[in-house]
Amino acid sequence: MNTALLVIDAQNIYADPASPLCVPGFAASLARINALIAAFAAKGRPILYIRHVHRADGRDAGRMFDFSGQAEPVGFVEGSAEADYVAGLNIVPGGLHITKHRYSAFEGTELEPILRSLAVKRVAICGYMTNFCCETTARAAHDKDYFVDFIADATGAPDLGPDFGQEKIIAATSATLSAGFARVFSAKAYGSEI
Repeated sequence: MNTALLVIDAQNIYADPASPLCVPGFAASLARINALIAAFAAKGRPILYIRHVHRADGRDAGRMFDFSGQAEPVGFVEGSAEADYVAGLNIVPGGLHITKHRYSAFEGTELEPILRSLAVKRVAICGYMTNFCCETTARAAHDKDYFVDFIADATGAPDLGPDFGQEKIIAATSATLSAGFARVFSAKAYGSEI
């Protein structure tokens, strides 16, 4: 079955220790993402790099930064360092690049037409953040009748306070997705599936 790797939001904002969205152990998750990219590239499988980017004036942000009714500063501004791909990301020749403005990589993008044109039936999801863009994309892919593989330890998320850290976030997201949306793997276990 033709499987595409979706590398979601591997951007500087998640690696910067000064960022409120800094992911604990970022280097380790990025290494697993890079290993997946290398494995997909070696098999000639499609790799799609997806970045979350907004205009500085927020015209394309919708409810992204005022979801609670309180306006917040627009993030992921195009041209900013925080929105750039993180240094060290394995960007292979022939990889496709998509910009998104919502959590889901399908919403308002050309992702689905590209996948259809490549005869992709299954997507493998890695990147940031586990419980936002990665999970939302996994659910959307399922709703669009793709098979979904979620590579849990090749995702990452900032802690949601002292009692709900990244490990619990990944475990909770994985439990939900595996109950009806996706197959969940570690990067090591997924190697035999590529």
